[in-house]
Amino acid sequence: MRTPLLQVEAIDKSYPGVHALDRVDFDLYEGEVHAIVGENGAGKSTLLKILSGATPKDGGNIFIRGHKVNIYSPQHARQLGIGMVFQELSLIPGLSVAENVFLGRWPRRKPFGTVDWPQLFARAKDILGNLGVDIDPKEHVSNLGMAERQLIEIAKIFSLENAQILLFDEPTSSLSDAERERLFDIIRAVKKKGIGIVYVSHRLAEVYQISDRVSVFRDGKKIGTLSVDQADEDTVIRMMVGRELKEKFPKIKIQQGKEILRIRDMTVNGRLYHLNLSLHQGEILGVFGLVGAGRTEFARALFGIDRIDSGEIFVDGAKVNISCPADAIKSGLGFLTENRQDGLLMQLAIPLNITLPNLRRFSQFGFLQINAEREAAKKYVKELNIDTPKLDQRVGLLSGGTQQKVALAKWLCSQAKILILDEPTRGIDVGAKVEVYRLINELAKQGAGVIMLSSELPEVLALADRILVMSGGSFVAEYEHGQATQEDLLKSAIVKLKKLN
Repeated sequence: MRTPLLQVEAIDKSYPGVHALDRVDFDLYEGEVHAIVGENGAGKSTLLKILSGATPKDGGNIFIRGHKVNIYSPQHARQLGIGMVFQELSLIPGLSVAENVFLGRWPRRKPFGTVDWPQLFARAKDILGNLGVDIDPKEHVSNLGMAERQLIEIAKIFSLENAQILLFDEPTSSLSDAERERLFDIIRAVKKKGIGIVYVSHRLAEVYQISDRVSVFRDGKKIGTLSVDQADEDTVIRMMVGRELKEKFPKIKIQQGKEILRIRDMTVNGRLYHLNLSLHQGEILGVFGLVGAGRTEFARALFGIDRIDSGEIFVDGAKVNISCPADAIKSGLGFLTENRQDGLLMQLAIPLNITLPNLRRFSQFGFLQINAEREAAKKYVKELNIDTPKLDQRVGLLSGGTQQKVALAKWLCSQAKILILDEPTRGIDVGAKVEVYRLINELAKQGAGVIMLSSELPEVLALADRILVMSGGSFVAEYEHGQATQEDLLKSAIVKLKKLN
C-alpha cells in the first residue's frame, strides 16, 4: 500500500461559537490534485490554514510521508515543503512585486548580507514569465488590480525550491479564462514532478478539469471522497448543500422603467477612454472583460474613489458631481468592491457593518438606535442566509464567503437605487450564488438598476439584460440578453484588444 504524501487524522478546530472542523480525515498522494469543495463555512479554508501553519489545530494528527509533524508557523510549513495561496491575499501593498514573491527569502550578497536586488528582480521575472504574467517585478503591489495581485500570490507558491505540497485556496477567483488555463497547465506540469496539490474552489467546472479526487465538506465535517469520474455535478452539489439544487441561474423577466443613470464620455487618463453608458430602472447591466480591461477602474471612477478627468454623470436626469464615495452614496449609488476587505471593518460586529453606509437612518439626535440597527441586520442575515453563530459575531471570524454576503447586505440596507457589483459571487459557494442571483433579480424587480461586473461568463449571460464588453479601458461591444455566447464575448474582448494594441 502506498504511503500518503500527506495524511490528516481527526483534525479538530473551534472558534467562538463555531466548530470549524469536526474530527476531519484527509489524505494526499504524490502527483495528485485532491480538491475540496463545500459551502461557505464548511471548513475548507480552515484545514488549509492549519496545514500552512497560519492557524493552530485544537486536536488531531498530521503526517508527511508517514512522519508525524506539528506545524508551528508558516515559516515552519515552508521548511517542510508546504506552500499556500490564500483566498484572502497575504501581500504587502507597500512593497514591490519581487519583494512580495520572495518575502522573507530575499537573496543576499556576501559578506555583508545586503539584499541582492538584481538577482531578486531577475528571479521574480523568471517565475512570473513561467506563469505567463507580464508584470514589472519592480512595480509596487499597491498599484496593481485584484487580478494582478492574485497572480502575484500564485507566483509566491511557485518560488519555493523545496515544495512537495501546494495548497490552493480559491486561486482563480479573480483570474480570466486565459489565465486560469495557464495556471492549470502549470499545475499539470508540477504534478509530473510528484508534487501533491490540495485545491479548494467553488467553481465545480474547474474542479473536474484539474483534480483526481474530490472531498466534500459540510458544516465542518468531511461528507465523503469521490474519484473525479464518480463526482458528477448533481451528486457533489447534493453532498455540499444537503439538498437538490434545481436552478443554478434564476432569471426573472422585469419591465424596465425610466433611465436612472447616464454616463457621457467618462475618461480617466491612462486607464479609461470615452465611456458612454445608460442604465434603467429594473435593468441588470453586465460588464465583461479580461483582466486589465478596466472593469474595476470604471467602477471605482463611477463611485468617486478615483478622479474622473473628463465626462459627465447624470442620475435621474440631473447632472451630479461625484468626487468622493460620500457624493456617490448621497446620489443613491452603492458599490460592492471586488476585494470584500476594502468594504468591511473586520473587528466590528455584523450589524455595525451592515448599517455602515447609512448610519443617519439609524440615528436620532446624534445617537445610534441600537435596536433599530439590530432589527435591520436580522432581516438581511435571514434573507441572505448569512451563516453566523450569533448576530453580534465579529466579521473577521466569519468565512470568506460569509463576509461577502455581509458586504452585499451593507448595500442592500443602504437602499441604493444604483448598485455597482464588482464580482458579486467571488468566493461564494454554488448554493449561496443562487441566493445572490435571486437577490439581484429582486433588487431589479423593486426598481433598482444593477451594474454587474463579472468574469463569470455563465452568470453574465444568464442574468444580464444587456452586456457591455470592455477592452483596453473602453466599451468595445454590446449585446442584448440571449444574443451572445461565451465565445462571442471572449472574441469581442480579444479581437478588440488586438486592434487597440
